[in-house]
Amino acid sequence: MDIVPVIDLLGGQVVHAKRGERDRYRPIESALTAGSAPQDIVAALLALQPFRACYVADLDAIRGNGDHRPTVAALQARWPEVAFWVDAGLATADDCRRWVDAGLRHLVIGSESQTDGTALEAALALTGGDRVALSLDVRRGEALGPAALHEDPALWPSRVIAMTLDRVGSGEGPDLDRIAALTARRPGVRVWCAGGVRDAADLEALARHGTDAVLVASALHDRRLDAGTLSRFVSGQEAAKG
Repeated sequence: MDIVPVIDLLGGQVVHAKRGERDRYRPIESALTAGSAPQDIVAALLALQPFRACYVADLDAIRGNGDHRPTVAALQARWPEVAFWVDAGLATADDCRRWVDAGLRHLVIGSESQTDGTALEAALALTGGDRVALSLDVRRGEALGPAALHEDPALWPSRVIAMTLDRVGSGEGPDLDRIAALTARRPGVRVWCAGGVRDAADLEALARHGTDAVLVASALHDRRLDAGTLSRFVSGQEAAKG
């Protein structure tokens, strides 16, 4: 099982995401490094563990308030060995093309930003099927975005993210039932967990439920998951690398 650190970008800084309440996000306070500059945070995460992938949520782009394309492109240029998976509210073919033209080759299509399947089709055409992830976003039990994306496994790419927004940064644990349900609905799909991971026990439970990769932020920054624990779970990061 792969472990993928998350950075949430808002106003040029890495912020602490909690329960999807984006108006309340504040600059992250990390035990790994001082400050909240994106390059410093990524450097600290990679010093903790040589992750092969990193998930980036561009919250300004998701909310339609500009984007962090130059920032993320600079991260990719500095660490070319890392696959930066970008969720930037991509909703059209042009959105996808702009990020690919900026040098980003791993795209996340968030269901909350969709009105149809246009962006997903464009991302697959631009990058290839192994470099696209569909984030099936849920908040308070409500599926966000087009119902078809949630209900029809035939539409899914090879990677699906179970994004449970109200568990992000909550310390309540991952939604294991949802992981198991998605895995059962389309055998062979790579299901990633996002939201609620607290410690090694959660990682062990997710591995038993067939999780392919886990997105983690808070538990890394407060050292609940340390280098020794991470090394037990990291399996070369090839699944997330793409």
